[in-house]
Amino acid sequence: MTNQNANEAPDGIPAATVVVFRRSPDGLPPEILMVTRSRSMSFAGGAAVFPGGRVDQEDFDLARTLATDLDPDEAAHRVAAIRETLEETGLAIGIHGEVDAERAKAARNLLLEKRELAPVLDAMSWKIDLNEVVPFSRWFPKNEKLPRVFDTRFYLADLGTGAVDITVDETENTKLYWITAQGALDAAAAGDLTIIYPTRRNLERLAQFTNFSDAAADCARHPVKTITPFTEERDGTQWLCIPDDAGYPVSGEPLGDVMRG
Repeated sequence: MTNQNANEAPDGIPAATVVVFRRSPDGLPPEILMVTRSRSMSFAGGAAVFPGGRVDQEDFDLARTLATDLDPDEAAHRVAAIRETLEETGLAIGIHGEVDAERAKAARNLLLEKRELAPVLDAMSWKIDLNEVVPFSRWFPKNEKLPRVFDTRFYLADLGTGAVDITVDETENTKLYWITAQGALDAAAAGDLTIIYPTRRNLERLAQFTNFSDAAADCARHPVKTITPFTEERDGTQWLCIPDDAGYPVSGEPLGDVMRG
């Protein structure tokens, strides 16, 4: 196993990302929302990922004003997950109040202007509900040599029927689409999508679920622990691995096949 000395591990940039579910017609597997990152981005350029981004100071500030039993750090990450989803996709998740396509569009425009969620909530008379984003996993690849190291918390959110408008932000991302988890894996195998290591592992886990309730139940069975990938030798080949007890059906792949950030 190859590991960087813990004292030399980089500080992770706090980040949050959301897997948004919507029901498919005719009882088919649920679809999830993915974005394709601009190739100009230094992290995961050109890759298909879930909506999300770094946690800003304004997210921490807003979290401190909310009536919640959550740890302030966790609350700030959930605020960031809700904010980033609105900013990148136009979807208002984790929101109580009058929400329709027109109001969501106005809220997104205001968010892009103000760059923080608090004034948007005030302007739209919305309340934020942090319990509507469900903790799924946490990835912190602190032992890997990456240009920037993110300590990312993944969440799940349920959109229900998915009868909503979405539009890509056209800054960090170039494409926005609904796809099943298995469909994304199949597209990657065919060379139609590029996915980095954490996304692949998460898609494999998500592909097990027939609906959002199944996914939420799996989260309850596997409390979030920080996943730090590590390398180990298997039959003379180096593999990049994750712990076997984190709820993932696949815990590694040959290092030569891995796409990193």
